[in-house]
Amino acid sequence: MSKSMNLTILQINDTHSYFKLHNELFWVGDRAVYKKSGGYARIATIFREVKNEKNGKVIVLDNGDTLHGTFLAVNSKGEALVPILNELALDAMTAHWEFAYGPDKLRGIVDKLNFPMLAINCYYKKSNKLVFPAFHIIEIDDLRVGIIGIAATIVDKTMPKNFSKGIYFTLGNKELPKYIRQLRESEKVDLIIVLSHLGYPQEFKLAKEVDGIDVLLSGHTHNRLYEAVVVNGSILMQSGCHGSFVGRLDLEVKNGRIHKFQHKLIKVEESIKPDPTVDSIVNKALDNHRNMLSVIIGKTKTALNRNQVMESTMDNFLLQGLIEVSGETIAFSNGWRYGAPVVAGPIVLNDLWNIIPTNPKVSICKITGADLWDMMEENLERTFSCDPYKQMGGYVKRCLGLNIYFKLENPEGKRIQEFFVNGKRVNGSKTYSVCFVTTQGVPEKYGKDRESLEINAISALEEYLEKNKSVSAELKRIIVPI
Repeated sequence: MSKSMNLTILQINDTHSYFKLHNELFWVGDRAVYKKSGGYARIATIFREVKNEKNGKVIVLDNGDTLHGTFLAVNSKGEALVPILNELALDAMTAHWEFAYGPDKLRGIVDKLNFPMLAINCYYKKSNKLVFPAFHIIEIDDLRVGIIGIAATIVDKTMPKNFSKGIYFTLGNKELPKYIRQLRESEKVDLIIVLSHLGYPQEFKLAKEVDGIDVLLSGHTHNRLYEAVVVNGSILMQSGCHGSFVGRLDLEVKNGRIHKFQHKLIKVEESIKPDPTVDSIVNKALDNHRNMLSVIIGKTKTALNRNQVMESTMDNFLLQGLIEVSGETIAFSNGWRYGAPVVAGPIVLNDLWNIIPTNPKVSICKITGADLWDMMEENLERTFSCDPYKQMGGYVKRCLGLNIYFKLENPEGKRIQEFFVNGKRVNGSKTYSVCFVTTQGVPEKYGKDRESLEINAISALEEYLEKNKSVSAELKRIIVPI
């Protein structure tokens, strides 16, 4: 390429299949404020307006965590998203929770999409061949842009086993330089975009270590980057979650290199007029379930959200429900980030599906105090490791019945200072009974006598609300950095 041109990149990441407007948390000074945001029809309007403004010189990319996260997505095993994503006219995407339906099902969905799924780090176990293409090339005028995908590396490491049946994942950092060279030398691309779902800390380190990345689109960690970050010549951006934001990057390209750029994090506000075509698709998908999902089943005195690392009001409610139906006094769930907030007031069934869309069985097991300690040390390391490549999760594991005081800056395995179970110092040789959901709550290597109860998580929450009528789930200082 020898002439100058302008190019715009639009990003969505971690939309978690939020089809319509929903509550989103925004920090204002020392308090949380909730506003209606998001919805694919409003995202479509933003895409259309930018494409019109830039005469079609736009690349639209999705970092994944798109096909899973709400009742409509899970009930259809991701199929309800297909016509919406095709109408959005994405150019490529990568994946994480997309694997929740199993690799075979995901491949079937991908076959119906009008754009490629990309991943340089997802392989078949039997052949060691890639499951999805490593890259995709787009030509706009005489500008050649190579897009390289990196899927979430934790799918086969911390997620349920069925997510990765027959496949395995690497970090992708070893493969990336090879594909950059191939695109530069053999494919003669001008710009390279890396579309990743590793998480901001890992992607920042990746950009520092690997030369030749022009733009790195980040996902997984739900960061709202109001200003793009430049690291080792790469422009790095991430755009929140739940479809409440669209990232926009305007590039001025000269002689095949980025000369200037301007970044903006666009709020998908309620005032944006929904695109009628996408709105119609969304409403059609909702029609058969709207009445069921809108049934009021209780109320909450506490605004429920998952916007804090150590503990969340949303998961305190979930854990209270698990304790209620299991009769245990100690409960665990995973440190999930997704889940649109529920403001103080009525709770409808749809809110419960947003809280725990996998709707797993409630489980119980026996676990020693020593295992409890080791499990929590492992979780703290996976959350706060000094080496970003060793970070493997969402937020800190959610717990009730424990109180842990820890030094975040301490080395691996040496962070916990004080550990209490139901108000008493943990006894390493004592066996405790606990309840949990999924192997992310209590991994299989910890505890014994595991048993799944005949009740799912959402039914547990319904029973809790039927008995208690309202939720009070304020933060309890369960896990405290000191």
